[in-house]
Amino acid sequence: MDLDVFVTAHRAEWDRLDHLLHRGRGLTGAEADELVALYQRTATHLSLIQSSAPDPQLTARLTQLVARARSTVTGTRRASWRDAVGFLTAGFPAAVYRSRHWWIPTAVLSTVLAAVIGWWIGTHPEVQASIAAPDDLRSLTRPGGEYETYYSSHPAASFAAQVWTNNAQAAAMCLVLGAFLCVPVVWILFLNVLNLGVGIGLMSSAGRLDTFLGLVLPHGLLELTAVFVAAGTGLRLGWTVIDPGPRTRRAALAQQGRAALGMAVGLALILFVSGVIEGFVTPSGLPTWARITIGVVAELAFLAYVYILGGRASRAGDTGDLEADGRSAELPSAA
Repeated sequence: MDLDVFVTAHRAEWDRLDHLLHRGRGLTGAEADELVALYQRTATHLSLIQSSAPDPQLTARLTQLVARARSTVTGTRRASWRDAVGFLTAGFPAAVYRSRHWWIPTAVLSTVLAAVIGWWIGTHPEVQASIAAPDDLRSLTRPGGEYETYYSSHPAASFAAQVWTNNAQAAAMCLVLGAFLCVPVVWILFLNVLNLGVGIGLMSSAGRLDTFLGLVLPHGLLELTAVFVAAGTGLRLGWTVIDPGPRTRRAALAQQGRAALGMAVGLALILFVSGVIEGFVTPSGLPTWARITIGVVAELAFLAYVYILGGRASRAGDTGDLEADGRSAELPSAA
């Protein structure tokens, strides 16, 4: 492309678009139609220049011009309570539902790995000895030991807030760091699985696995599911970098990234519920069966929420991405 010739041929159109934008609301119907046509044409010009003859100064001018035109054409939109309700009843569960082929295998493999690690530690005293001294292990696993008192070591409200903050940070890291080719997500997930496996192994070696599960399951079912969803979504985001499919890598990553950021907000709410259970139910004086029942009900409610509301929204075309008028315009690809 001869850039000078291209600029000479289209400068009048860009100047005309700029003039119409400065006119603002005082446009006639014909001028408004002209503005829309010039906006679409200028967006195509910008795409051609970026792909064939990139010029920083011209690209910056046209980018600003296209952004102003898009704002004028589509108008500005403020978030409302209706948006929040739509996100919670359709967008978020649809995003979780659509990523189920990633987080369900992640959950299954992680659970199996935690069980294997627990069996390995529980059946090999030499491995236990490498973790801590015998006296320290007894202080962890004995009745009234640290595994039990951990959940009641702080006031329930502050403990729930601390747990929620830590878990929300871990989930957000999985979602954000997935773009780095999945590696950080795998590491974060492994650390969580390892921690669970060590607890299973040490408590089973002390003959107190039932006590451990009675403490973990009430909050752990929902908490681990949220972590698995975050990890699976992060892995999906990382795979999008490797294989974007038929779309451009930028467009595919932008769509998955927007859905992932929205999912971070939704998962923070789910982890808040698990944090409340961990702070108030897990250390309570309720019978073990009652505490586990509360955890199972919370888990089943979340799965029903995802598969009923999310499945319905997904079949209706909701991807968990922003609405078309809430995201940046995608420029047409040059042939």
